[in-house]
Amino acid sequence: MPPRRSSPQTFVDRHQLWTDEQAKAGAAVAAAIKQRKLELVRFSFADQHGVLRGKTLVASEAAAALKSGVTMTTTLLAKDTAHKTAFPVFTAGGGFNMGEMEGGADFVMVADPATFRVLPWAPNTGWLLCDIYFTNGRPVPFSSRRILRDALASLGAAGFDYLAGLEVEFHIFKIENARLAPEDSTWPPAPPDVSLLAPGYQYLTESRLDQLDAALEPIRRGVQALEMPLRSIELELGPSQCEFTFRTQVGLSAADTMILFRSAAKQIARRQGYIVSFMCRPALPNAMSSGWHLHQSLIEKKRSVNAFALNDRDVLSTVGRYFLGGLLAHARSAAAFTTPTINGYKRYRAYSLAPDRATWGRDNRGVMMRVLGQPGDPSTHLENRVGEPAANPYLYMASQIYAGLDGIARRLEPGPSADTPYEAQAALLPKTLSEALTALTADDALRGGFGKTFVDYYVHLKNAELARFKAEGGKDQPEPTAWEQREYFDLF
Repeated sequence: MPPRRSSPQTFVDRHQLWTDEQAKAGAAVAAAIKQRKLELVRFSFADQHGVLRGKTLVASEAAAALKSGVTMTTTLLAKDTAHKTAFPVFTAGGGFNMGEMEGGADFVMVADPATFRVLPWAPNTGWLLCDIYFTNGRPVPFSSRRILRDALASLGAAGFDYLAGLEVEFHIFKIENARLAPEDSTWPPAPPDVSLLAPGYQYLTESRLDQLDAALEPIRRGVQALEMPLRSIELELGPSQCEFTFRTQVGLSAADTMILFRSAAKQIARRQGYIVSFMCRPALPNAMSSGWHLHQSLIEKKRSVNAFALNDRDVLSTVGRYFLGGLLAHARSAAAFTTPTINGYKRYRAYSLAPDRATWGRDNRGVMMRVLGQPGDPSTHLENRVGEPAANPYLYMASQIYAGLDGIARRLEPGPSADTPYEAQAALLPKTLSEALTALTADDALRGGFGKTFVDYYVHLKNAELARFKAEGGKDQPEPTAWEQREYFDLF
């Protein structure tokens, strides 16, 4: 009798990419695919811009792909926001000085089985969020999800976990003309023509929100079916503008929620004839800016308590003050991650509900960092009001962690509260993306945290975006341009 052949090791086993918990979860996912009679499974990863890319496998292939991985082309990691390749990938090292990136070679998506969902809007379709590796098993250094995981590990080494809650503004419009004529298929394509669902300017009124309800209801149901921790649906001030808020989550979960929420909202809306846009300030008449307010605090791991609320005399503990000091000290350079588009800088306006300088205050909506809570209040936390809703959540949150850790390490005091935030003597936030990139390049703490390789890569991508903007006649101006509408409106 011939000897029995052992089954070949899978990519996951060979490179030991799953924990024991993930292996158990992976087996449960494989069983669920069969039991629920799914027909398709989407394998996706969040790219450098926080946009999901991936492949859809038929169910009979998906179970095996959980451990074998799904190949993708490395050129995806070289794309700017127009999906144009910004690196010379067919030269030696692919423009990255990295053999794995040369020639448009493959990389491998490996599913994180804990992220498995069944999509309520796509019949019999499952979904998995993936981490990415080169074919030799080495983690891809440009993976934004890994960047945040590494930041969380650094925070954990200092004795803390990260707690974050999302408050996300966006626009929803009815599509009047999808602009699908061949002549509209420019690169990037022409944005759709839209109309409003509500005229705006009645902030938090029930009647205006009800005008949006028919469009928002499928999104709300979809988000809840995906078991995201949705908290509220709120009407914002601008025309066709609203906000979803989410309960706090620990670690990687909040960023994963933001990635899935944006994708789900856009897909569900499009199937209903609407478009959801997380572009900060659409180039449409009377449109108002949207922000992404990130609520955050630290959990002291030893005692499982809020590290910002360990003081019954002041609102913020010593750790909280130092963390806040770090966020203020690195606000200009972190803007490259909190506000990664040319368009996002149109939001920083004095005497508005958006910040224009690195300030903090007690329950003040004009500052950059709003301190919420009372002395000894276990829910005390910081609200960063600087971000735009198009930001890559992994990079946004990682920038907060590295800036805050530097504040703790150097015992940076935040200074006095800015009770009149637009008159405070404080560093102005960058006026342009270019200014933010210059600040990032000079920031040793963020370069050390993110790593020189990633920062140089990210700055190169963003400079390519800026170069196209300028080459096509773009100029820095307070109002959004047609270039920005074409670049960001449908992408985000």
